[in-house]
Amino acid sequence: MVTTSQKLVISGYYGFRNSGDEAVLKSILTALEEESHRSGVNIEPIVLSIDPESTTSMYGVRSVHRMKLKEVREAIKESDGLISGGGSLLQDATGLKSIPYYLGVIKLAQWLKKPTFIYAQGIGPVNRKFFNPMIRSVFKGCKYISVRDEQSADYLRGLGLQWNQIHVVPDPVMGLPLPAGSREKDVVTTGTAQDQASGGSSAGKTKLPVIGVSVRFWESDRKELTAIASGLKKLCAKKAVHLRFMPFHLPKDEQASRFIMEMLGDVTSKGSEVSITPNLTDPQLMLEEVSKCDVVIGMRLHSLIYAASQYVPPVAISYDPKIDQFMLRLDSEPVGSTTALDGDKLAKSVAALLDQRSQWLKENEDRITELKQEARVPAQQIINYLGRKG
Repeated sequence: MVTTSQKLVISGYYGFRNSGDEAVLKSILTALEEESHRSGVNIEPIVLSIDPESTTSMYGVRSVHRMKLKEVREAIKESDGLISGGGSLLQDATGLKSIPYYLGVIKLAQWLKKPTFIYAQGIGPVNRKFFNPMIRSVFKGCKYISVRDEQSADYLRGLGLQWNQIHVVPDPVMGLPLPAGSREKDVVTTGTAQDQASGGSSAGKTKLPVIGVSVRFWESDRKELTAIASGLKKLCAKKAVHLRFMPFHLPKDEQASRFIMEMLGDVTSKGSEVSITPNLTDPQLMLEEVSKCDVVIGMRLHSLIYAASQYVPPVAISYDPKIDQFMLRLDSEPVGSTTALDGDKLAKSVAALLDQRSQWLKENEDRITELKQEARVPAQQIINYLGRKG
């Protein structure tokens, strides 16, 4: 029975039409809801979003604009605490603004004497050393800190945080459930590669092995996408498959997907099929798409996490240490990186997993199940803290 009610502000990269980050939010909201039912602490989330109307519509929670300081301050002031996370919020690889913004939100909550919690973040890279004392100061004021990999924990320990202050947990998306009632495993195709490129459609199901493909732009000369296209062509030359492109961040990932699709040529003449997911932003619908795959080739971290969480073998192409860190949790490593990717090796790796999928599952099932359970731990810890204070 619910005995207390607590408002929690949730800060992260939300409302930007990035399926991976939306999955983080959905995972956090789901974990908090499930733990609240068990603990008797009713959680009322308030999400900081760049598109509050969309966030409220998608998740049924209250949301305020993340860049309107007055709204953010008022939301935090009326709350019982703030969650920062998850995702790669504290990094300067994409510019100088991320770290000051997210630290500023946490510090504002601390100034207002609200407990602050770090939820399964991936910290870094932090290339500019002047950020280090800022991160150390803010994190030392947090009531609970969890990170999603040992590299992040090592960085924080290097700043002077004690080892027992930092909890290493899986990415929250490992605990994301499929949509209610989702059982269908066959993929509904929407036509040939030529139909897809032109936006046409023709209904029908296929029993071909489904290869999910999640790509993004990274190298300026597109050599990684060219290598992926080469590998996929070689795979299709040996085996008829259904290549299912899955843009995780719209619209750029769709553009990257179509870049490869155009390079494939007519793979359908040898029995393969090519399609692309239609403008998906709902994280659970994308998770459902991934669950229908036999193998997933991923550049996006959360495409790999989606795959593993659904017991689908992931083939990683690394552009960032966070990819390597996640694959390490599966006792594996990327097939290559964006700077060094061999198309022939990619094709052989995917073909091998298709042939040995049951063996992969046997070796990884227990580890993945454990990771899915551990992904809920931050929600448990935060609600336990609020329950004691309530």
